[in-house]
Amino acid sequence: MPHDLDLIFTLTGGLTAALALGFITQRLRLSPIIGYLLAGILVGPFTPGFVAHKAIADQFAEIGVILLMFGVGLQFHVRELLAVRKVAVPGALLQISVATALGALVGHAAGWSWAASVVFGIAISVASTVVLTRVLSDSHVLHTPAGHLAVGWLVLEDVFTVLVLVLLPGLVGGASGGGAGIAMSVGLAILKLAGLVAFTFIVGQRVIPVLLGYVARTGSRELFTLTVLVVALGVAVGSAMLFGSSMALGAFLGGLVVGQSDFSSRAASEALPMRDAFAVLFFVSVGMLLDPSQLAASWPVAAATLAVVLLGKPLAALVVVVLLRRPMKTAFAVALSLAQIGEFSFILATLGRQLGVMPDEATQVLVVASIVSITLNPLLFSARDRLARWTSAFFLRRSSAAAAAGGARGEEAAPVDELAHRTIVVGYGPVGRTLTRLLRENGIEPTVVELNLDTVKTLQAQGIRAIYGDATQREILDRAGISKADSLLFTSAGAPGDGVIEQAKGINPGLFVLARAFYLREVASLKKAGADVVVTGEAEVAFSMTERLLVRLGATAEQVERERERVRSELFDRPAEAR
Repeated sequence: MPHDLDLIFTLTGGLTAALALGFITQRLRLSPIIGYLLAGILVGPFTPGFVAHKAIADQFAEIGVILLMFGVGLQFHVRELLAVRKVAVPGALLQISVATALGALVGHAAGWSWAASVVFGIAISVASTVVLTRVLSDSHVLHTPAGHLAVGWLVLEDVFTVLVLVLLPGLVGGASGGGAGIAMSVGLAILKLAGLVAFTFIVGQRVIPVLLGYVARTGSRELFTLTVLVVALGVAVGSAMLFGSSMALGAFLGGLVVGQSDFSSRAASEALPMRDAFAVLFFVSVGMLLDPSQLAASWPVAAATLAVVLLGKPLAALVVVVLLRRPMKTAFAVALSLAQIGEFSFILATLGRQLGVMPDEATQVLVVASIVSITLNPLLFSARDRLARWTSAFFLRRSSAAAAAGGARGEEAAPVDELAHRTIVVGYGPVGRTLTRLLRENGIEPTVVELNLDTVKTLQAQGIRAIYGDATQREILDRAGISKADSLLFTSAGAPGDGVIEQAKGINPGLFVLARAFYLREVASLKKAGADVVVTGEAEVAFSMTERLLVRLGATAEQVERERERVRSELFDRPAEAR
């Protein structure tokens, strides 16, 4: 194979295998990540048939890591973490400590060095963001108190992983110089980290939002997407070149800066789909490391690792949540959602391999543990309520009664940002402005989705919840709370509403949709997309002009109403092609 074709063959072969196996695992109601890992095994050097170029796959995987970390920073919200800090902070720290200790014991028993064993333990202590959010969402738990606690817990795990990624090179590099060398390496790493953080937040917060705002006002989606990618990759590369830090950390900090600006939702919806494509190649590259011939020798270590992931981690989390007097159902939901490993485990393992710490056998074990735990996790999570009832009945009769009573009171008293009646208004022109005012006057606080950044800032200053972004993107609708909404009012002028309505109805089939259209010919497509009521400019003009003409001619109210019905029949009952 000619060398200059290796790149395109690796890209095409890897993505094709990932698509095929990801589709199969999705149809089997398993995580697509399993399919991506299997695709890596299929195109790897240890199986017959097509073999992808490992070095090129690793380069693609590096981009995937950068964009994954940028996405973590982008979606990191300090206020959400603070809301669950009393449970998430001690829980995450204890669970990471227990899992790391157990993993280190497994590694040491396998004959690895203590350094390799500790890194291995840290790697299996961290759950997958992709898998956890998917499982919570599929089970309709994501927006419950248990879901918020699990996500906050996972955010703390992600932050801990970022710190390990920063400190690990210094710890490993300073090991040869003894205690003083380690202290100097760690101190230097912390100084570099502080400098990078200060530079990113002082300079980045002044430059990046201004740059994104300038590009957003051009109205070009392509330029905005390109700008976000340049920010993600540029900050990552700059952190490595200027501060000697990991590119993953730089990408995380860049995501934090963008996430705290008004562009977070739009950046997530328009730019980060490319993250998913490169993240797929990251999992493919990890799968390429698996040598099936080594499984016979490493299965005892893999079995012990699975015991830590599927039993040790959940038990540690369960104990903490129960001791902090949360309901048993919440405790099992949080504990079982963490019973898996994924992308961050592989990121740590990849760094450990690059530093010469992690043996090849550890990577083999991680791949096997990831595939098995991700496969079993949805099944385990679906049993959370039964396990909670069983545990309460046999082991925690009195404690569970007190916890249930306290938990019920806690959940009722917990701050709730979701109103009993949620309405989303797409577009804030004259029509959207009028409807928003009417809703607020009737005690309903709507969420406005708008593509004009200045309008969004003005609404936020007035205390109205407003999100900047394109409502045709699922991420924007999710951010607006479409899954819990009762109604959607599409008022945007000149924008096609069928894509927005189809997306919204796909997420929330019971949603009531009131849509605006300019022309009568648009009514059929909006109705087909799922709109319950469509108001058209042409029809309203006809109604208004008919009424005014009849009033001038001296018609009675009954005559005016009768004529309005006649006009309505003429406009809406005749075939669409005749309009």
